[in-house]
Amino acid sequence: MEYISHPLIKPKTVERRGYQLSLAASALMRNTLIVLPTGLGKTVVALLVIASRLLNEGGKVLFLAPTKPLVEQHANFLRKTLNIEEIIALSGEIPPEKRFEMYKGAKVVVSTPQVIENDIISGLSLKDYTLVVFDEAHRAVGNYSYVFIAKTYMKEAEKPLILGITASPGSDVERIKEVMENLYIEEVEVRTEYDRDVRPYVSERKIEWIKVEMPEEIKIIKETFEKVLEIRFNRLKKLGFEIDENMSKKELLSMQEVIQAQAIETGDQSYYEALSILAEILKVHHAIELLETQSIESVKRYLKRLLNEAKGRGSKASKSLIEDPLFREAVVRTIKTNVDHPKLKKLLEVVKEQFEKNEDSRIIVFANFRDTVERIVKELKIAGFKAEKFIGQANRENDRGMKQKDQIETLERFRRGELKILVSTSVGEEGLDIPSTDLVIFYEAIPSEIRAIQRKGRTGRGKEGRIVVLITKETRDETYYYSSLRKERTMYEMLYKLKEMMSKREYETLDRYMESGIVIYVDSREMKSGVVRKLYESGVVVKIENLEVADYVLSDRVGVERKSVDDFLESIIDRKRDIFNQLINLKKNYSRPLLIIEGDNLYTKRRIHPSAIRGALASIAIDLGIPIIFTKDQDETAEMLMTIARREQEYREREITLHSEKTKRTLKEEMEYVVSAMSDVGTVIARNLLKEFQTIERIATASVEELMKVPKVGKKIAERIRKLMTTPYDEADRID
Repeated sequence: MEYISHPLIKPKTVERRGYQLSLAASALMRNTLIVLPTGLGKTVVALLVIASRLLNEGGKVLFLAPTKPLVEQHANFLRKTLNIEEIIALSGEIPPEKRFEMYKGAKVVVSTPQVIENDIISGLSLKDYTLVVFDEAHRAVGNYSYVFIAKTYMKEAEKPLILGITASPGSDVERIKEVMENLYIEEVEVRTEYDRDVRPYVSERKIEWIKVEMPEEIKIIKETFEKVLEIRFNRLKKLGFEIDENMSKKELLSMQEVIQAQAIETGDQSYYEALSILAEILKVHHAIELLETQSIESVKRYLKRLLNEAKGRGSKASKSLIEDPLFREAVVRTIKTNVDHPKLKKLLEVVKEQFEKNEDSRIIVFANFRDTVERIVKELKIAGFKAEKFIGQANRENDRGMKQKDQIETLERFRRGELKILVSTSVGEEGLDIPSTDLVIFYEAIPSEIRAIQRKGRTGRGKEGRIVVLITKETRDETYYYSSLRKERTMYEMLYKLKEMMSKREYETLDRYMESGIVIYVDSREMKSGVVRKLYESGVVVKIENLEVADYVLSDRVGVERKSVDDFLESIIDRKRDIFNQLINLKKNYSRPLLIIEGDNLYTKRRIHPSAIRGALASIAIDLGIPIIFTKDQDETAEMLMTIARREQEYREREITLHSEKTKRTLKEEMEYVVSAMSDVGTVIARNLLKEFQTIERIATASVEELMKVPKVGKKIAERIRKLMTTPYDEADRID
């Protein structure tokens, strides 16, 4: 084995891996977000950057991690590998005055972000820190302490450099961009286990999906709970709230927020009544989820807590549910049943099979709920297996968490082989140095791609690994599992796109629009909106015109129609404001038309049946082929317009021209229009082609090599032009 050789890294402590060196080299150049699956050495990359930064720039390094166990883990790793004595680990348990003394002599500070945020407010300066590492960087959203620390650091530090590391930043492009903006990221580096330079260090991982049937007795209980839900959904509809009974928990919570805001704003009693009903729905929803994916024991414990809430000073929702005869029937059926969820039996079979193959196996079982963890551990011990729980530190009602000391001790016993099976909640997913395992079992599928990636990373390190996902047929288990797969695939696609965009300087923070020179044509009737003001304040060159087509023109091919939710709904029912004629004209004049609908409560703002609204949206998207983007408010609309305009005008180098169905093009303009309509050919490249070949006929007969001689025409565009000019029409639909 070859080891890293560096003056600040202890000899023979870190294996030399090419992909880690490559990532570290990139991270030393600019603020970088590194995405690397669990088990492939994100912390080693951070170590390499820390050593190089301290050697070349001096100063201090701040290493942030979201939990105390992670802080201790990183500090111990750095002490074992760095030729530096002054490494400290901080937590809130150390008094502030002592922490400030410790800062003075430290070269490397490893801490939770909350501690650093509090100390910055109390006077800690980040001026001398030449690097800040943000572990689990995907947390840098909203009001999380990472955001405050990064902003302060970039403002105060003389030689700032930021490194963000994560196994998965998520699949939501807006969330990824928020993380990047909040951490001032200038470069994205992505590696997966399938990359050529990573592949030698990853062993094969077999994924098995084991489906189980829900027992008839449990189905009957579920159906009773569903009747309880149906009654409450009908009550909401009678109050005038349009609600889909198939809404997910996330969607129900979002609806709850909206109704709560309306209740506060209006004081209308019907909103408060709706909130109470929604609270009941969410509680029943949770009972069904436990029933489908966990165990009868978990459902019983949850219902017992609801009964205790109703007897004491619990919520109004709990009391209302307990008074419902149908709900009580479901509770009685649950308590009386002796049939348990078939997942438990299947889990025991899988574990037994694994130990028959290899008696020295290490197994991790992941479950979402502590009640389920307790039950699984109990059943494993009864079956004669050495198993222990691994949960978080937080104490809950009649449920004490694990102290940090107990967590570390449990992991050590697992590492030594005294424990063969670890049954863990989400605390075992994120970052902790849990030894590699032979088998990872998902007791239930999860919709989060971040958590799924972290779980899967617990096996297949250095030797073949196995992953088993237990799924109850025809339940949310199936939905969640396929959702996480789709999101994981989407996440990597988005990251590679972002990386490509940033390498071409396409993606920048909003502040940099001030220097961009973007031009956007705006219809004079839009002057009353806050969108125009936001565009102007952000440095966009705003040109006001009486536009016959479109509200905003972003390039020669992109015209945008903007509608507030009120305007959109009004245009559906008022023929004089017919949106379809506007959009048909938009499509005639711009090859990339776009509709932006701005605002919230599309389905509740007016008393228009949701089917009518969905029908209009479907017609626009499918019949007219016009994409629809929904924005939260005028600021978000402005940001979206700037993003598209910048993409068109700077990256694709398209000119901005106004189109109108009443305007007749000159022959020269018609030639430019025809050539620029080809894929990846904008106005600038079209003019270059016409200047070189003079006629469209000569462009059509030119070879790839001749086309590539034209400025800005690469091989890809040249080959695309040749394919377009030479493919027979009848064969076109069979050729990619």
